[in-house]
Order: sequence, then C-alpha cells, then structure tokens
Amino acid sequence: MTSSTAAATNTQGRSGATRPGRPHGQWRVDGTAPLNANEAWKQEDGGLNVRERIEQVYSKRGFDSIEKTDLHGRFRWWGLYTQRRPGIDGGKTATLEPHELEDKYFMLRVRIDGGSLTTHQLRVIGEISTDFGRGTADLTDRQNIQLHWIRVEDVPEIWRRLEDAGLSTTEACGDVPRVILGSPVAGIAADEIIDPTPAIEELAKRFIGDPELANLPRKFKTAITGHPSQDVVHEINDVAFVGMVHPELGPGYDLWVGGALSVTPRLAERLGAFVQPHQVADVWVGITKIFRDYGYRRLRTKARLKFLLADWGTDRFRDVLEEEYLGYRLTDGPPAAKPSTPGDHVGIHRQKDGRYFIGVSPVVGRVSGATLTSLAALLEDHGSGRLRTTPHQKLVLLDVPEHQLDSLVDGLEALGLTPKPSVFRRSSIACTGIEFCKLAIVETKITAATAVAELETRLADLAESGVLPERLSLHVNGCPNSCARIQTADIGLKGQLLPDGDGGQSPGFQVHLGGGLASLDREEAGLGRTVRGLKVTADDLPEYVERLVRRFVADRHLSETFAEWTHRADEGALL
Repeated sequence: MTSSTAAATNTQGRSGATRPGRPHGQWRVDGTAPLNANEAWKQEDGGLNVRERIEQVYSKRGFDSIEKTDLHGRFRWWGLYTQRRPGIDGGKTATLEPHELEDKYFMLRVRIDGGSLTTHQLRVIGEISTDFGRGTADLTDRQNIQLHWIRVEDVPEIWRRLEDAGLSTTEACGDVPRVILGSPVAGIAADEIIDPTPAIEELAKRFIGDPELANLPRKFKTAITGHPSQDVVHEINDVAFVGMVHPELGPGYDLWVGGALSVTPRLAERLGAFVQPHQVADVWVGITKIFRDYGYRRLRTKARLKFLLADWGTDRFRDVLEEEYLGYRLTDGPPAAKPSTPGDHVGIHRQKDGRYFIGVSPVVGRVSGATLTSLAALLEDHGSGRLRTTPHQKLVLLDVPEHQLDSLVDGLEALGLTPKPSVFRRSSIACTGIEFCKLAIVETKITAATAVAELETRLADLAESGVLPERLSLHVNGCPNSCARIQTADIGLKGQLLPDGDGGQSPGFQVHLGGGLASLDREEAGLGRTVRGLKVTADDLPEYVERLVRRFVADRHLSETFAEWTHRADEGALL
C-alpha cells in the first residue's frame, strides 16, 4: 500500500463514509503517510527488524549503544521493555521522561500462546530466571511469564535457550497481535465443547512474526476457548472465539470483537456470526487486517479496535469483514450459553481420559525461577509432563494419575501453590506495579499479597461459618491503565496518590465495585460502579475490604451476589 497525503480527503467508499475534517490515520481511507512520530519510525524500519541489531550490535556494545527509537519502540516487538529505576516515587511517574524513569535493565515477556507449556519448557524459563533475572518470575493475566533484571548483553543467549525449547518472545509486546489466550483445559476437559488447540497453533505458526501484520495501530488481543466456562475473558479482547454448538452446523465459535479496558473501558460485542472451525484463521486474519487498514493511527489514545467498532457498529463491521476480507458470508448464530462452571479451574478435576488436572493459586501471580524449576521436577516425579498458565494468574497442571494426587498436592503446598485457596487468594490478581513498571504510581504485588493474608485472618469467622461467597475478586492496579482488569472485578483498585493530611501524599486507590465478566454467577459482563470520594490508602485496604464484606454479608438478599449488592446498595454502605 503506497502513501498518499491526497487520500486524506478521499473518504468515500463501503467502509469510509464521507468524513470531512482532520484525518484519523486510517490507511485505507487517509493513505499511509504517518501522522505522528510513532507511526513514522514504524514505517521507517519495522519492529521485527531490531532483532539483528540486538544480537549483532547492542548485546556486544551494551545498553548505552541502543538507538532511542529501538529502545523505546522496536524492542517491544521482541518482548522487551525497560524497567523502572528503583527509588523513583509514584509522584514522578507523570513528570519525568522515559529515559529519566528507566533503568538499564529490561522486563522480558515470554510468549505462551494458549498458556501451553511442557515441564521441560517450564524448567528452561525457571533456569533463565535464575541465571539472568535475579530469580524473578510473574505469571500474567494474559498467560505469559515475565522476567526482570534482564541485561541486553544476555538477550541472545536467553533467546537461544527459549527457542531450543520451542518458546519465543516474538511479538510479546508492541503494536502487533499479542499472545493468543486459550482455554487452560483445552483438549482435556470432560465437558469441553470444542478443542481450540488446532486453531491456536495455526494462528501462532502462520501469522506471529508475519511482517504483513506487524504494524498495527496498537496492540491487538485474541482469545479462543471451547470450554463452557468461557475461561478466556473474551469480553475484553479485540477478537474472541467462544465455543458453542450451532443447531445445524454443530460445534464452532460465537464471534466477539472490540473489547478492551484501560482508561476508556468497552466490552466486546457479538457480531451474531457463527464461525466454523475451518474458518477461524480466515476470520481472524480478516479482523486483524480491518484493524490494520481502518484502525485510527493519528492519536494513540484512540488507536484500539474498540473505537472503530464504536463508530461503525456491529452490522457495518460484519459487512466489511465479509465483503472486503472474507469474500463470503458467515452463518448467523445464536449466543453461547451462560457459563456453567467457574473459569479459573482451581481445584482437582477429572479429565476426559480418567487422569486429573489441578488448578493452583500462587499469590497474585508472583512466583520465582526456583519455584518454576522445582515445580517442573515435582510434576515429572508424579507422572505429568505438561501444564498451562491461565488468564487469572494461575497454573493448571495436567495429566496427573489418580494415585499420585495426594502426594502431588502435598508437594504443591510446600511450594506455595495451593489447589484449595481462600476466597481472596483464589480471586485476587495484581499488575506489575511500581516495583518495575514505568507507568505505575503505587506498589501492587506486595500490597495485594498483604491484603490477602490479612483478610484471611480478619474474615476467618465468616469463612468458617460458610457465609463468605465462594468467589470474590480483588484486582489491584498500579495506574489507570487496567492491566489487572479493575473495571471487571468485584473490588477493583486503581492506583493513585492520596492526600495524607499533612501536606504530603500516600499510596492509595480509587475503588470500583461490582464489575465482572460472564460467569457461573453472572449472566453477562458489566463494568464496576464508582462512588464519588470512594478512595482508600494502601495501608487501610484490608480494613476497608473487611468492613465492606461484613456489610455485604449482613445486608444481602437471599442468593444475591456481591456485585448485585454493590450496584443496589446506598453509597453510604460502600464508603
């Protein structure tokens, strides 16, 4: 596609109704001439091209040799972000330039499509963490594993080890198709509707690292599940395929588009189209190319698919997909049924082959290299050779023989990986926070872990009496960008600095209440409620949550969920 500034005024056509005024940077409407510096450097040299410079130049000459658009841009295409320099408080996050905030170390994101790992691969990641990352390892809520303290000098060796094990960091970050979320129980669950593994593998093999799809307006997130729990948070992905059975065509997928959170949350919408298994790749590529060709590129704050869908609507979006990109019509289809089981897969469950899978809960996704290597050995000693990460910062361990269950559970507990977590340990997640992230304002991992531990003690009486809800999600985020999905949690916490009463500031959070995605307890997704003035300091967080939960237990109607109660309760009950 050639650049054309004249095309900015040519806004006629099936997908670009006449639109006077300033162009939005839509390639197929306005031409491909870049309208900002970010788009300019992406066209000058694609993000995938930086790998050779990392291997041949930067790893040999060190951090200070890295060209700035590579450092703050193209490195992301290979899963690398500079991490935050220690000692910079949250009040400086919005006032300092990136080079003033960053350290000479990197976060490295290992891409794990579908969350699928062998124990050998897990051991390799654990060893890399120990050898190069000071033992750091975090499970993300997008099924990846993140390491920290990585030096550019070590990246080629890390890539060699990962790729020898069948792993990579390709397009783990950047304006590209990010990791493909997949059901953690794909291919093994007894109640599975359709196994999404072939679709995930095809997309990853054919299209990840494809230069034709490596310059999108911004990140592009995909989710595919064939499990009735709908376990891939499909409502907050750019494109999602949700397993269902069509009354005439049999198993396939309900198609959703345009979900994303951040500072302008928008839930995905159904296109009303049924996607047969052999059509998944065509449909995915078509939607990815719609985003590439029609997505808004002038302002990065508007450069997500959700904004295009909001302007077009689902009917027009589907027409463009079918007429311009597929060349055929998709069959209409009914919505998938409401989820029938919990989607975190925590606990011990029988597989369809008679063996068992075990869902375990590390505290807010924080593990370590030593934990990962120990887990790999433990699983192998108990007859298992594979596992899955989940979109809830959990692990699902597969193929465990029945006679090995008790011994394996004992070993898991010793590693801090319990299949029988408390309510809060089970349902809490936290983003990276100020410890490593340059965008963060407050600390998150320790804050969340401390709150979980305190709440287990503070609310022990309610747990023992059986009146606590089985699931109650607490999501802790270090800034407004919602990597921890604060708007779709029962209790979502957005990091900010609060007045301390002495002229200074304290780390704290704005509170969102009653959000959630479709689940066993909820018919459909909805965003949380915010109450004016409802903010809590990090130190007061456990006390606030305890007070809130006790009020819920005292006030709720019969069978009322926490989310339902928070949306009907008077503001005074929530403060």
